Order: sequence, then C-alpha cells, then structure tokens
Amino acid sequence: MTTTLRPQGPERNGTDGARGRSYAVCVNGRPVGRVDLTAGDRFGPGVGHIDGLVVDQRDRGRGRGTAAVLAGEEVLRSWGCRMVQVGVPGDAPEALRMALALGYTEHSRHMEKPLTGGPVTLPAGSTVRPLAAQEYGPWLERGEEEFVEALMEYGLDHEEAQSRADAGVAGLLPDGAPAPGTALLALEHEGRTVARLWLRTSEPAWVLQVEVEPGDRGRGHGRGMMLAAEREARAAGADVLGLNVFVSNTTAVRLYESLGYRPVRRHFTKALG
Repeated sequence: MTTTLRPQGPERNGTDGARGRSYAVCVNGRPVGRVDLTAGDRFGPGVGHIDGLVVDQRDRGRGRGTAAVLAGEEVLRSWGCRMVQVGVPGDAPEALRMALALGYTEHSRHMEKPLTGGPVTLPAGSTVRPLAAQEYGPWLERGEEEFVEALMEYGLDHEEAQSRADAGVAGLLPDGAPAPGTALLALEHEGRTVARLWLRTSEPAWVLQVEVEPGDRGRGHGRGMMLAAEREARAAGADVLGLNVFVSNTTAVRLYESLGYRPVRRHFTKALG
C-alpha cells in the first residue's frame, strides 16, 4: 500500500519566506489522517516543521505515521529546508519511539509544573528583590548571545539571528523596562546576589531566562531562584509555570525534574541531507 500526502486548501504564505500547508494522509487515495507542514517563523525559512500528525485509530500500528513523516520531509526538502523539527507530546511513547527510529535527535523540552500546594518557602538566608535597571545589561547580553548561538545552530546567519534576538528582547523589555506581565528578579543569599531571573507572570507564565553566578553554582541557588519564580507566578494568579530547557544542560534538566516539572513537549531535529 502507498502512503501519500494530499494538499488540503491553499498554501499559507507569511513574511520572510514563511509558508505552510495542511495535508491529508492517504493510503491508496483513502484519507487515514492529517498533518501540517510549515517553514519559516522564528528559525527562518531553512527550518521546516512537521506538526499535528494524527492517524485514524483503525489505521494505527501499520506504519502510516512513519510514512507520513518521511513524505513530509520530502515536501520540506522541496521547499528548500535544510533541517526539520518535530514536537512530540510528553505522554506519547509511540511517537517518541518513531522519532528516534527515524533519526531525530532531541534538542529541547517544554516542561511545566502545576502551581499547587502551600506557600513557597525560600532556602534559609535567601531573599528576592527586583533587579535594578543598571544590572540588566551584562546579564541580558549573555542571554541574548546564547539565544543567537542557538538560532545559528538552525542555519540562520549571525546577522539574521541577531536581528531576531533583538526583536524578542525589545518586545519583552520596551524602553529599557520590563513589559507588563514580566518581572526581572535577583536572588540574594546572605547579602550577596547569587542568581537572576527573567519571568513572564502573565498567562502562560514562563521562565524566560535564569542564571546562577558561576562561582555560586552547585549550592542550591538555582533551586532557590526557581522557587522564587513559582512564588511570583502564583502571586500573579498563574496556575502553571512553564519553561524550555536544552537537553544538553543535564544539570538544569535534573533540577527541574526534582522540582516537579514534567515534559509537555519534546522538540526533535533532523538534518535534511
């Protein structure tokens, strides 16, 4: 039996080369599911995405999903994509196995934690304060540099990656001050600043950036900063706090897991040779 993708509706085109289209997954012409293909957005036109793959219940376990992904890769290759990204739900072991079998490598995880239970208590000797404006510069510059490097891994040149990073910072820090629904905080321990946090408190609450001073790592201050993030988000009315972590940062992954964060979506990439 032959599995193919049949276009559903016109192609969607956006700015800077962004494009997308929905497809029916068909076996010998019979629709058995659907999938969305996109390219562009934050990573540029060289990175494609396979999203929303669904195979009808009666056709599962027959390789339809695998064939649909491979067909989707061919479409993205014809669009000029050099890399493809897929997102796997955290509670979908079959999809996880398929992604690994097809040569995808996990890049990062979207993790979440319900903000329930009693009051959050910081470690003894630790307090939280708003980050002063004069403290923004060097810290945010380091975070932006890391984001630029991450974008370049997806194939963007330095100029385009820097432009996209600058736009993201400008939207969250207009006129040099935190945008409404965001907070910049510092964790002090026994009178010294040991960690910093950039947090979106408006729904969906999200940890944008967190950093512990190099000389203070391994002493529980990352945990203290994350507890402060939970307390701040809860005070703003959030029920869930989310974040994205690179799987290469195993120390951070272990910390978040120990705090009760669980994967909601795993992001995988694969080069299109």
